Amino acid sequence: MKRWLTIAGAALLFAVGVLAADGPRVTFIKSFPGSMPAYVSIAVDRNGETNYKETPDDDPETFQLEDQAVATIFDLAEKLDHFKHPVESGLKVANMGAKTFRWEDGGASSEAKFNFSQDVNAQALLDGFECISESERAFLELRLAIKHDKLGVQDAMLHIQALWDQKRLVGTAQLLPLFDRLVKDESFLHMARERAATLAAAIRASAKGKAE
Repeated sequence: MKRWLTIAGAALLFAVGVLAADGPRVTFIKSFPGSMPAYVSIAVDRNGETNYKETPDDDPETFQLEDQAVATIFDLAEKLDHFKHPVESGLKVANMGAKTFRWEDGGASSEAKFNFSQDVNAQALLDGFECISESERAFLELRLAIKHDKLGVQDAMLHIQALWDQKRLVGTAQLLPLFDRLVKDESFLHMARERAATLAAAIRASAKGKAE
């Protein structure tokens, strides 16, 4: 009997996983050789789970995106009819990178590829994904500096501070463990530790305010 329950439980977990994987997802892909990064793929699920990659074969960085950012992305995807129609402007402009918006929901999918779009909703969605990319690169920069370049932590913190001040910092929950580690470790520069403490408090206060 116990073995049957174990098997049944495993089957239920698998079914839940399949259902979650089949939920709606908005993906952005950009390929622009010579830029930094030259490739980026960002997939956002309706529950806020976000996957970020800088090469097609990367194991993705996974983090939780704020509810407001998720709602904006899915609202814009709906306004763009889930990318069932072209968003490319057709204008003769410089190469700005091959970009793709993709919608997936269960077995249904649709996508729009473009270099430049004049559609205000497409521009807003592009900017939202650029915010995610900038934020994730700042997170990765700080994580790497903590491990290998203690003096570089201050520059990484200044970068994150700038994004926060510009209201372009998202996926902030993943930063908190790094900030808390900095605050407690006196081997890092005092300025970096102080900035980490201030930003951590601001992020937590913002999250609490939105939850109330």
